[in-house]
Amino acid sequence: MLSSAALLAVNPLDAGSLLGAFGALGIAVVLFAETGLLVGFFLPGDSLLFTAGLLCTTGAHSGPHLDLAQVLGAAALGALAGAQVGYLIGRRGGGALLARSRNRHLHEGAVRAEELLTRYGHGKAVVLARFVPVVRTVLNPLAGALGVGVRTFTLWQVVGGLVWTFGLVLAGFALGSSVPNVDRYLLPIVGVVIALSLLPLALELLRSRRRAGAR
Repeated sequence: MLSSAALLAVNPLDAGSLLGAFGALGIAVVLFAETGLLVGFFLPGDSLLFTAGLLCTTGAHSGPHLDLAQVLGAAALGALAGAQVGYLIGRRGGGALLARSRNRHLHEGAVRAEELLTRYGHGKAVVLARFVPVVRTVLNPLAGALGVGVRTFTLWQVVGGLVWTFGLVLAGFALGSSVPNVDRYLLPIVGVVIALSLLPLALELLRSRRRAGAR
């Protein structure tokens, strides 16, 4: 068990700090909060998964050494359970909860999520949202509030959740296995991962502004 002082020292925005404090369990908790609870939109899902994969390799010497099977299992559990809980919250009043929130990022994410649902259809939107920060937080309750079918949502959130979690963890594992002492470059690598994860949202915002200008 961690002492209260150690818990206070954990930085919830830093993937390395979370993994060092909680290991694979922390992955499940963070992904559950990020994908299932509106309050978790700020948590580092993408960088956490990639860093966890990196720390599963023998080439990473800083931070805890994690077991790949445990990481994959914890990641899948947290992401899939979180999305399903978020959907159920949406069905039981998620729209009202979102309306009461004053957080600008959440409302912007809700707009993007609704655009995804409208443009790509329910299945494709649920899968794509996994790869867009904030959007993956709000789309699940929004899908429930908008009446997306339970079977449709469950099928595609499982597909998207597994592709997202396994893809990022295995990408980190592959890089750590092929590059000696790769953990020396962890901060810039995580920075690139975060930038790439924000790219879809940035492109979508740019398209929206262009469409607004055209109108």
